[in-house]
Amino acid sequence: MNIPPTIIGIAGASGAGKSLLAQQLYDRLRKTRTHRDVTILNEDRYYRQRDGLRLEDREKINYDHPDAIEHELLVKQLSSLKNGQSVQVPQYDYSVHNRKTDTELFEPARIIILEGILILNNLELRGLLDLKIFVDVALDICLVRRCRRDIQERARSLDSVLSQYENTVRPMYFEFIEPTKTHADIIVPRGGENSSALNVLHGHLDRLLSK
Repeated sequence: MNIPPTIIGIAGASGAGKSLLAQQLYDRLRKTRTHRDVTILNEDRYYRQRDGLRLEDREKINYDHPDAIEHELLVKQLSSLKNGQSVQVPQYDYSVHNRKTDTELFEPARIIILEGILILNNLELRGLLDLKIFVDVALDICLVRRCRRDIQERARSLDSVLSQYENTVRPMYFEFIEPTKTHADIIVPRGGENSSALNVLHGHLDRLLSK
């Protein structure tokens, strides 16, 4: 009998280190496992398609609000993955604030690591998660990390990053993200830099794969 995938959810503020923690867990497990054992899925892929809007209008959207993400599609595809079915996952282009025309084939693995800022905010999505993790990092550190990432990787200006942080990122964190900490099974301070938490999580997931 096939065993349904175990889905690990990693939530927290933008810049908290969710992606780093997910990648470190993945890298450690892949030292002794294959792609059929563990994979990563990012909530960012599910930002809604905005073909009907001009670029200047897409730039004004509040991307830290739950409505900006097509969680209904994410729930549907995670359910399919739980049932052992492959799905076509959207791809997102940050430079134009819209989805790419091509999708990417995503196959189920024994452990799926899902990371994103709002994955604990959606009731249906929470119900699909077998382990819920919240990365808890001071917001000033998150802001510094976000500035570095958006300027270096997404070619944005410092003014635009700070303006977005002040107008949407910070207030949306307190309204929609920080309260979801109560749904977490595990809270990880310092994110991917917390080697002790990383060791514990890696040991737990490795034991799951050994069953």
